[in-house]
Amino acid sequence: MTAVDRVDLEIEPGELFFLLGPSGCGKTTLLRMIAGFVEPTSGSINFRQGSDNKDVTFLEPNKRNTGMVFQSYALWPHMTVAENVGFGLDVRGIKGEERSTRILKALQTVQMDQYAARKPIQLSGGQQQRVALARAIVINPSVLLLDEPLSNLDAKLRLELRLEIRKVCKSLGMTAIYVTHDQKEALSMADRMAVLRAGRVEAVGTPAALYQTPSTRFVAEFMGETNFIPTQNARQEGSEWVFETPIGPLRSTIAPPLGKVCLSVRPEAVTLGGALMFHVEHAVFLGDAAQLVLKSAAGLSLKVSLQNPKQLPDIGASVGVSIPPQSVVPVTE
Repeated sequence: MTAVDRVDLEIEPGELFFLLGPSGCGKTTLLRMIAGFVEPTSGSINFRQGSDNKDVTFLEPNKRNTGMVFQSYALWPHMTVAENVGFGLDVRGIKGEERSTRILKALQTVQMDQYAARKPIQLSGGQQQRVALARAIVINPSVLLLDEPLSNLDAKLRLELRLEIRKVCKSLGMTAIYVTHDQKEALSMADRMAVLRAGRVEAVGTPAALYQTPSTRFVAEFMGETNFIPTQNARQEGSEWVFETPIGPLRSTIAPPLGKVCLSVRPEAVTLGGALMFHVEHAVFLGDAAQLVLKSAAGLSLKVSLQNPKQLPDIGASVGVSIPPQSVVPVTE
């Protein structure tokens, strides 16, 4: 079985790049290849330094100058916070005042300098992950590698540390590669991302591009909740395309790709009031939003997300909806 199959990526200096995909898609294996923990059977890995490309494909991990942040923190329990952060400097023979200065600066960057004398067991999970981040950045790595670093934290802490990790990477101008299966994490943090599927890159782009205009059904579905509407015929009318569907004609500003196509429509793109008729099957009020499930006469279900709803339609009521052409996205099956 091939874990990583002909992946070809170029990550720019200072970029926060995400490897995103379901479990078993090869994203962690690819990260471990970059770190030097897994040796590829073919291809090459290069670190660009100025105008020079350095081939590190078969270079030992300790000679690549990469910083790694693990899911499990991997802190030494018998060492203090400062000692944990300084471990990489000790390995590199950095001592004295420079060592102390770099440890303090790294801890200040992650707002943990006041905990320098504590042991890891005296820290919360979020604080331990901050220390792990400080330990990775203290060596001034060529590339910072993060392997699902927030998956062991609760929802509130994950939200806080998303912002902190991005802020740290950007303030230091550090190139970072971040592995996750969490779409919201990737959408909120990444400069660009690659969506992986069965060891291959399915798509590469900015968070906005991959969410709003995915090219395949897999990417559309993986990036967030969406409706898939079948279509067989399309014709061009001026700058738009008209797709025939079971709920009536839908217009799109995007030309259909080659091959078998369906239409992706995000629930938040659907608005009530329009010529497409449905009846209400389900309605759930969530405070700042509401989720509706509508069904057409032809039996097609449509998920709708309403922001700040004042009133929900009754179950069984007939409603018309409209979908703007820029939100109707043809994707390959």
